[in-house]
Formats: sequence, structure tokens, C-alpha cells
Amino acid sequence: MSWGYAPHNGPDKWAVNFPVANGPRQSPIDIVPGQASYDPSLKPLNIQYDPSTCMDILNNGHSLQVTFTDDTDSSTLRDGPISGVYRLKQFHFHWGSSDDQGSEHTVNGVRFPCELHLVHWNTKYPSFGDAAKEPDGLAVVGVFLRIGAANPRLQKVLDSLESIKNKGSQSTFGDFDSRTLLPPSLEFWTYDGSLTTPLGKESVTWIVLKRPISVSPAQMEMFRSLQFCAEGEGVWDMVDNFRPTQPLKGRLLRANFKIY
Repeated sequence: MSWGYAPHNGPDKWAVNFPVANGPRQSPIDIVPGQASYDPSLKPLNIQYDPSTCMDILNNGHSLQVTFTDDTDSSTLRDGPISGVYRLKQFHFHWGSSDDQGSEHTVNGVRFPCELHLVHWNTKYPSFGDAAKEPDGLAVVGVFLRIGAANPRLQKVLDSLESIKNKGSQSTFGDFDSRTLLPPSLEFWTYDGSLTTPLGKESVTWIVLKRPISVSPAQMEMFRSLQFCAEGEGVWDMVDNFRPTQPLKGRLLRANFKIY
């Protein structure tokens, strides 16, 4: 089934063709810090990313995606709210048509202009595909981008966008350290959720970092220069590729830092 972010196939239509999108642990959510529970048992995140595992960059018609080889434990996420070893599979972004919207998660109802998702899978399962079907199969680290100074660590990604302007375009993209896209502080909120795109599988342990990274207005315009459509199909700027927040439905939101 076709899905996207247009009126005819956007998020409010997904549940018609993908029933799991109405499930009990859908994402994203509105993070209300005052309602989060401090959990002292949550360990600090243990993140090890190997730049040599970075393979390519792709316009998949919904976002830009940077993909990694995931046949070894070279780029991994451990600890925090998860058990075992999770391998980095890909990262992608969601953004808006203006600087006051774009992130999927919100904080006290406030949306950031962009959100980075680093997607990992649990190596106790044979593959990413197998893991995506299991309740503890995936772990996604979410990072907010806030308007500020130009971010030189983002620039290598953005400089590659001209080569993947249209849907289906792909280019080699190697030797990139994804760790440089994380803020200095790795304090986080966590909850049990889902993928934010169809099929909306409820297999994600979400780890949303408290601290944002910076992005300049000019850098945001580079994101918006991408196209939802393939070459020769016209002009359809890739903007507002985010899902609205979903009901919490009694789930527990935890934090590894004290809330004052």
C-alpha cells in the first residue's frame, strides 16, 4: 500500500491500510517532563559508532536516510533502558516547512524544526527484519534540532543532498561518525513505542535525548530542497514529513535524570 504525507495518503489515513497504527504503543508522543518518572536504575547510554560502517545516503521518498553495514558489532548501542547489544542500521530525519514545526516528538506541546532518528536492532534476533517484529526488537535514539548556529557536523550530510535530490536517488556516503550528531549530554527520556511510519510496528524502545543540537536556518533550507517525487515527475518539496503525536494510553515515561 502507498503511504506518505499528502492529504490523500498522510498520517490520518494510515490506520485504514495499516491497522497496527491504532495500537496501544504508537509513536511519537508529547513528552511532558513534569509527568516523567526519574528512574535511577537507568544506566548511561553506551554508544560506539565506527565511521567505516557508513555505506550510502538515499532519498527514499519520505526522508533522507544514511545506511550502515550491520553484520558486525562495530556500531552499537548498549545500556540505558535496553538489554543486550543493538546494532546501528540507519539514521534519518523528519522536518517541517517552517522553523516552528518538523519534529515528531514534542516537549510540552512544542515542536522543534527537525528531529534525527538513529535506528538500531537487537542482535538477539537474526536480522533487522526479524527484530522489527518483536516488542524489544528496535531501539531508536531521537535527537532534536533547534535553530541556532550552523552545525559543521551536519554539513557533510547536507553537502550530499544535491546528489539525492529526487526520490530513489542514492549515493555512496562513507567514513562518517554518527556520534558527532549527538549532543554532549546524553540525558534521555524513554518509553515503549512504535515506528513512526507504516507499518507502525510496536517494536521500538524510544530514547529521546533531552538536549538538542543546533541547525541554522540556511541548513534547514537544504533539508527542504529535497523532493518527494522522482526525477521528471515535477516539483514536490519534501517538507512536513512528520507524524502527529499519538495518545500515551497509560504508558510510563521515564527519565535517567532528576526532574525539578
